[in-house]
Amino acid sequence: MNIQDNDRDTRDAPFGALGVGKFLNQNWSLDGELNYQNPNDDHNQNLNWSQYGASIDLRRHFTQDGRSWAPYLLMGLGYQRSEEEVVLLNNPHSPGEREDGNLAAKIGVGIQSALAGKRAAIRTELAYRADFDDRSIAAPHEERFGDLLASVGVVIPLGAPASVAPPPPPRPGCVPGTDNDGDGVDDCVDQCPDSKAGQAIGPNGCAVPVSIDLHGVNFDFDKSRLRPDATAILNEAIEILKRHPELRAEVAGHTDQCGKDAYNQKLSDRRAQAVYAYLTSNGIDASRLAGPNGYGESRPLEDMGQKFPHCKSEANRRTELNVQN
Repeated sequence: MNIQDNDRDTRDAPFGALGVGKFLNQNWSLDGELNYQNPNDDHNQNLNWSQYGASIDLRRHFTQDGRSWAPYLLMGLGYQRSEEEVVLLNNPHSPGEREDGNLAAKIGVGIQSALAGKRAAIRTELAYRADFDDRSIAAPHEERFGDLLASVGVVIPLGAPASVAPPPPPRPGCVPGTDNDGDGVDDCVDQCPDSKAGQAIGPNGCAVPVSIDLHGVNFDFDKSRLRPDATAILNEAIEILKRHPELRAEVAGHTDQCGKDAYNQKLSDRRAQAVYAYLTSNGIDASRLAGPNGYGESRPLEDMGQKFPHCKSEANRRTELNVQN
């Protein structure tokens, strides 16, 4: 729905749009879009009043792992053309028509469902379009008009979906339905028939490395208390450790590069202890955990270069589970 600027003396009208675009990365997309709307003159609905145009729209998507939708911000720049019929008094050629094109700019917000693994997504959007039309007959003193655009659209990815690798050929001489190494993979597709009990096994029967990612278990500046967002990530790590009882891991704490070395060493010790206590209090046996060990500011993820003001990197205020198997 195109909610028209009242100064035009036109009625609100539905509009249609068709676009094609590309995700530049997971957070940014660029679209080229055509639009058309045909609002009626408020005083004489027999007079034609139509608009159509094109725009280039940049969207900033705020994606998040594990979430099937993402809000976004919209910025667009384009061209709008107006065709406005008007009654000409005492003129046999009435009605006359004005045709004119001009610059238009657009800002807005929206929500888009995820495209990963899907063949369509839904995009809901609310935008404001500034139409720099300074030759309107209905409003000759106006230099621009502001329209609201409320829409729901379907996003369809183009191109073939990602191909799935074919299963490996059966091993010669195997007996279907047998699993001699007890890893849960049929001998006919098991490419590693001598895998050992307790290993994490992939679909081809071979051992796969297990990593425990604590990305997001960070701390506020100069603090060692676990934040609410950190406990959700630690709960996932606990589930991995419970599924793989053969794993042992070191609990390591780190700090940013602010402050004195000795103070940061003690702070990293307290951070490692906080994670260690959370794991052991939620069912992970202490015999499977090395540490807790604090490393102070000695192992930064980023080279901050100088102590202030760039030392306050949240990425460095972290804990890690280093698998030792």
